[in-house]
Amino acid sequence: MTLASSALPLHASFGSFPHPLPPHRGLRAGLPRPHAAASLAVALERWQENATRSDDPAVQSLLQAAVADGSPYLPYLAALFGNSPYLTLCALKDPAYLCEVLAQGPDAAWQDLQTNVRNTLFGEKDIARLMKGLRVGKRRLALLSGLADISHAWSLEQVTGALSTYAALALDLAATHLLRDGADGGHIVLPHPDQPCKDSGFVVLGMGKLGAGELNYSSDIDIICLYDYDKITYVGRKSVSEFFVRLTKTLVRIMDERTADGYVFRTDLRLRPDPGSTAVCISTVAAEAYYESFGQNWERAAMIKVRALAGDLERGDEFVRHLRPFVWRKSLDFYAIQDIHSIKRQINAHKGCGVVAVAGHNIKLGRGGIREIEFFAQTQQLIWGGREPGTRTSRTLEALQALVEHSHVKPQVAAELTVAYRFLRTLEHRLQMIDDAQTQTLPADPDRLLHLAAFMGFEDLDSFDQAVRSTLCLVESHYADLFEEAPDLSSDVGNLVFTGAEDDPDTLKTLGEMGFSNVTGIAATVRGWHHGRYRALRSTRAKELLTELLPSLLKALGKTSQPDQAFMHFDDFLGQLPAGVQIFSVFHANPGLLDLVAVIMGDAPRLAHILARRSNTLDAVMAPGFFDTPLGRDDLATELDQLVAQSAAYEETLDLCRLWANSHKFQIGVQTLQQLLTARQAGEALTAVADVVLSRLLTATSAEFARTHGEIPGGGFCVIAMGKMGGREMTATSDLDLITVYEVSGDAEQSDGRRPLSRADYYIRLTQRFINGITALTREGSLYEVDMRLRPSGSKGPLAVSLTSFIKYNNDDAWTWEHLALTRARVVCGDPLLQGRIEAAVQEVLCRPRDPDKLLVDVANMRALMARERKPASLFDVKLTRGGLVDIEFLVQYLILRHGTQHPAIARANVADALLALREAGLLTADQLGVLDQAHCLWLELQGIIRHMVEGAFDPAQASDGLRHRLAQAAGLASFEQLQQHMEQTYGAVYAVFGALIETPADAARLRPDSTTA
Repeated sequence: MTLASSALPLHASFGSFPHPLPPHRGLRAGLPRPHAAASLAVALERWQENATRSDDPAVQSLLQAAVADGSPYLPYLAALFGNSPYLTLCALKDPAYLCEVLAQGPDAAWQDLQTNVRNTLFGEKDIARLMKGLRVGKRRLALLSGLADISHAWSLEQVTGALSTYAALALDLAATHLLRDGADGGHIVLPHPDQPCKDSGFVVLGMGKLGAGELNYSSDIDIICLYDYDKITYVGRKSVSEFFVRLTKTLVRIMDERTADGYVFRTDLRLRPDPGSTAVCISTVAAEAYYESFGQNWERAAMIKVRALAGDLERGDEFVRHLRPFVWRKSLDFYAIQDIHSIKRQINAHKGCGVVAVAGHNIKLGRGGIREIEFFAQTQQLIWGGREPGTRTSRTLEALQALVEHSHVKPQVAAELTVAYRFLRTLEHRLQMIDDAQTQTLPADPDRLLHLAAFMGFEDLDSFDQAVRSTLCLVESHYADLFEEAPDLSSDVGNLVFTGAEDDPDTLKTLGEMGFSNVTGIAATVRGWHHGRYRALRSTRAKELLTELLPSLLKALGKTSQPDQAFMHFDDFLGQLPAGVQIFSVFHANPGLLDLVAVIMGDAPRLAHILARRSNTLDAVMAPGFFDTPLGRDDLATELDQLVAQSAAYEETLDLCRLWANSHKFQIGVQTLQQLLTARQAGEALTAVADVVLSRLLTATSAEFARTHGEIPGGGFCVIAMGKMGGREMTATSDLDLITVYEVSGDAEQSDGRRPLSRADYYIRLTQRFINGITALTREGSLYEVDMRLRPSGSKGPLAVSLTSFIKYNNDDAWTWEHLALTRARVVCGDPLLQGRIEAAVQEVLCRPRDPDKLLVDVANMRALMARERKPASLFDVKLTRGGLVDIEFLVQYLILRHGTQHPAIARANVADALLALREAGLLTADQLGVLDQAHCLWLELQGIIRHMVEGAFDPAQASDGLRHRLAQAAGLASFEQLQQHMEQTYGAVYAVFGALIETPADAARLRPDSTTA
């Protein structure tokens, strides 16, 4: 291998010493023993090959002498080659440079490296050569700092300082190149072309370990890029923002794109203000506004380490000074201190040793790790730094000492944490040196853990394990003592840390144990909450309250049947809130309400959507009587009448009716969810609400309609409910099957208003207005969907029919299926006299004599056709599965039509009432009634749960454990498997009754020669 391709010159001239000089006295003894003998042998062999291939005799001689027996360099090469594949690769790529470091010592080599990089690359205009030069420099730094570290020539501060300094140098050279390129391209005018960064208005801030000069060996670098409108002379065709966004993206590419020469530093921009919704480079004005308005305490902690590193350093320093009041507050109220405490309290720390096994432990983010030492210092700095400037240092160990000097930390505690910090950071470096991996997680594999132990200088795995464990326990114990009086936010669940830009592994584990699946998505969303992306979370107090609520909230959401869905719905709820402080305070004061909201979010998507759209619905939940038995029709009518009486216009009446009805539907839904109501009770309650609101809407609509068209003298108008509403069995998702009927007793042919209409047109137009009043989407939402296809002649018939036409159609033209539907007809509002005549007409149709064989065959054929054309989606399609609701309803309706002549009392619109009446009339045996009634109850309960808890089609295979348990619980069974077995048996029992009363007699009827069906 030749060195001709190197982008940076070597400092030493090797021609003057053909044999290695003794290692520089700055390199000390105590090198780690080589762990991998095979790797060492291969590396030495490749080193010899490189020496043979070199075109420079002096270099060739040097490399050969370095690995000769007795060479003073050989122990250093063995320590690298036998422990670090990454450093081995760097050494084999640049062997002469490694020899130079050994000869010069790391201090001189480091000074030369900085000088060479800056002098060679400052004026570089070719981006490829710039990228190559920076990567070669980083590789050389990796060699010299790694060698200085393992030989104990440099302290921890020197190693991290050199890495941080090189990162700042690389950023500055990249910014210099890009600004000069922008000027050459005619986009910007530089005040100082020979010094492109000076007064350029482009700022690169270093955050975290980079800002504090504490970079670890394979660290990424956290930066924030800003531009100042007032300092920039932009002459390009696009916007200033677009130019600097593009420049920043290129800067990141220069730093972290992997090429044949490697990379410089992985670069992270996620510590900028609200990274989920801002560009990668923002204006200084926008950044200052964010921190002053929405900045969080963890961002204040991050800003302790901020430093202007590259670009316009003067403007960067000015920005940092401007943020001092944000970071260092002279006075803090109780809630601000509590929120600072929460940075620590979100970590589940133990006074004893609660540390997990060493293998697989994250020494940065895990218990007793580096982060806990950093938080130990930073949280106290935030509290005291506003009044005590001496505590404001950015470096962790200096901060601990400053806190000791100001009597906020005991000297022994600081001393022990300092030793622990040095040990853990050194361990972090050794771990990362092995493969240049950006990791702080100790290997789980015993062989790899033993390798790391040897690289750290330990003789065996036991002594290494003991040293690591005792260090982690010590840190965790001191951390647990911090702010001891503050209530814990995580002790009973685990870590819940949502600060910073990266996911806390223990927090992700905690979320998984709580029941969530999309743990990374949930963590990212919670961080977005703290950034104040929602209107309700923009105040400091709201965010402080949310921090306190999070453990309880996440626990409650995790207990629901569908935790991820519950979280998503709660996020939607937060996004719609106009403000957060009041409702978060209510949750604090009433934990039971938070649990209820969680259940709604996870188990009742429909109710969750209502809450998201109408957060004031929670006011009703807190009102007295919300969990009492729902009001009856009379009390509901009185309540709505009092509300509507306040209305000044028809549109306001529509809104008030929606507000009232939706509030009661929400109440019934919650009570059903809480199992305070059975499905039949809920159906009755929901129907009562619909009856009352339709009655008041009809009155209001008729009056509004009459203002334009007047009235028809002697006219009457009624609304008939069919289906679920007619049978008083409404569910959470029921639409309304309606028919409107009118009658005019006099000879009036048109209305008496200023815009008169004929009889038929009048009532058709009134029906249209009435239906629109039900279905229109106003600011308070809609009431119900309406279906009028059950009217005479279906969709081909007029919207409103006269009583005469209604009677004639049902007597002469209606099909059997229409008479079956008519068994559920019920007049719900309108003219009382007309109502009586309609009820009499319906009763007459239902109770008239029929050909029993034709009726049997018609019903059997209709059900068979439905079974062929509408297949059940699963066992839980309790409507269509044979033996389900349709079979029970067909059976009841058939018996009413078949026996209504002899037993008119059986004509009941409600299925449960009809079943009892049929038994009293002797048309069902006690066993048949038991089968049908119990099945009807079960199917309604299951249908109600599924419609409350599942959006879209229900797939039993995908059902959560919580939902399965709730369904089983509804049937009084212990398991979902038992429920499925019970359902199959119940379907079979119902279908047997259906077969005995309909299918078998229908088959016999078809065979009779005198039958009209033959």
